[in-house]
Amino acid sequence: MSKFNSPRVGTKTENLAGGEAFKETPKLELVSILLTSFVKDQFYRSENEGLTTVKKLLAKVDPLFAAKAAVYARTKYGMRSISHVVAGELAKIVKGQDWTKRFYNKVVFRPDDMTEILSYYIEKYGKPVPNSLKKGLGLAINKFDGYQLAKYRGEGNAISMVDLVNIIHPKPSDGTTEALKKLMKGELKSTQTWEAKMTQAGQKAKTDEEKDELKKEVWRDLVSEKKIGYFALLRNLRNILEQSPEIMPQALEMLVDEKLINKSLVLPFRFTTAIKEIEEVTGVDTQLTRATLVALNKAVETSLANVPELPGSTLVVLDVSGSMSGKPVEIGSLFSAVLMKRNNADFMMFSDDARYINYNPNDSLLTISSRIEDVAAKISAGTNFHSIFQTANKAYDRIIILSDMQGWMGYDAPTSSYRLYTHTYKADSKIYSFDLQGYGTLQMPERNVYCLAGFSEKIFDVMKLLEKDRNALITEIESVEI
Repeated sequence: MSKFNSPRVGTKTENLAGGEAFKETPKLELVSILLTSFVKDQFYRSENEGLTTVKKLLAKVDPLFAAKAAVYARTKYGMRSISHVVAGELAKIVKGQDWTKRFYNKVVFRPDDMTEILSYYIEKYGKPVPNSLKKGLGLAINKFDGYQLAKYRGEGNAISMVDLVNIIHPKPSDGTTEALKKLMKGELKSTQTWEAKMTQAGQKAKTDEEKDELKKEVWRDLVSEKKIGYFALLRNLRNILEQSPEIMPQALEMLVDEKLINKSLVLPFRFTTAIKEIEEVTGVDTQLTRATLVALNKAVETSLANVPELPGSTLVVLDVSGSMSGKPVEIGSLFSAVLMKRNNADFMMFSDDARYINYNPNDSLLTISSRIEDVAAKISAGTNFHSIFQTANKAYDRIIILSDMQGWMGYDAPTSSYRLYTHTYKADSKIYSFDLQGYGTLQMPERNVYCLAGFSEKIFDVMKLLEKDRNALITEIESVEI
């Protein structure tokens, strides 16, 4: 690599909103999408447009880097569908590389990852399925026991677990030989999952009253025996509260279990979804409902316990323009609250203009986050990044901007405002550009900012490295072993 005549960065472009911006490198843009995309429509980009962008980026980056990024996104951030897309596309692109089967093995975190990847490939490219994909999924299937394979056997789906075995012809290990035999004979049935137990309760019941009583028994069994996974517990917390309130003390004990939270890979915004559900509950003991909200509050605090205490002064800035409405501002509010509370940071909101917002650091994380959302809901306007630096009234060691990075049409990037701010306050501020949508552009050249993306608490581990290594996120991904 050239030491002095390095590749040009910070090339100007136009963002999806029609405003001036700077291009991300293909690596950074791919990572931004992988760590933010749920393969759904976004404000400025449809699902299909997003997938087309991924395919274009895969043609521009080293396939091995793309594979490592997919593994990182799946195993560290819990990003599912987008990692399946990359796995399926790499199966089409990469031929004859010895790392491919190891990649498919590693990107499979849960049994249904195998059927999803295979379904994506066959839907897009048909048969035959590449040998590397078959061999990699053949290795992956041996990671799971009969209970796990039964739970995700996927009967009724386009590609079931039986279909997968028929296509990939895996070589079973000693631990899976019997399970695969039973699977192929239709004898491998999952009777221990909460879904299966609920289905059985519905089939056995003859009246609505009997169905309600059987459901109560199912929840009591699942929670008391700890047979329900953390995500399923969180997703069904309202059902348990309404249908089997007597088991809630044990359910709440699981809910705040630090080991379960860390192991679950549940993304932070899932807690806010559960909280909204519980707040709508009626007809249940109000003290128990409040105890549930207290437990959720504690759980979300625990899930973000690895937030770094950054030295010096910090300004957190949240974009509350129209394109941030919905999930982005919900996530941005939560992350803002975490950074503010842990670092006693100043807080600013911006759209057409920017303003400082006061908060009580002794309030709970969710209280602060909820108040931010309430204020944001009353604002829906343009996106003026200049206003951040025009409003900032002192030198900060770092400014963390949470945004989709979409300055509006007829708008120039805020490089001049940033320079004036640093000159006025003799500031040497580090700028953390936190892309909440993965649209692929920046508001300043990469060389002037630390680029972040994603919703996981793992991003804060990366933040610890950034002041030592500007490309910490890329470096972290490149260190993934395949």
